Amino acid sequence: QVQLVESGGGLVQEGGSLRLSCAASGSIFSINAIAWYRQAPGKQRELIATITFGGIRTYANSVKGRFTISRDNAKNTVYLQMNSLKPEDTGVYTCAGRRFTTDAYWGQGTQVTVSS
Repeated sequence: QVQLVESGGGLVQEGGSLRLSCAASGSIFSINAIAWYRQAPGKQRELIATITFGGIRTYANSVKGRFTISRDNAKNTVYLQMNSLKPEDTGVYTCAGRRFTTDAYWGQGTQVTVSS
């Protein structure tokens, strides 16, 4: 089992920044990547960024150039630095532990609200 705990959400004005954290514990060796998802009110969950333990990063077009995913292996933590935030970035951000191509473990999510 892998436990994932997100933190760092909050309320920020348009154009501001936030950094989310996803701390992993447990059988971390069983996962090969961490993915960040976002679910806006009334919308489907959207994959916005992934990072493999080999360091390969991918981003959704909606966040490319504004968000940066990174990892600190010593702390077993993955970060999502979010800059130039827009109201449409509002939502619940959740990280997932990926085993091959399956998101097998999920955190509880953290709320991000961007005011205009």
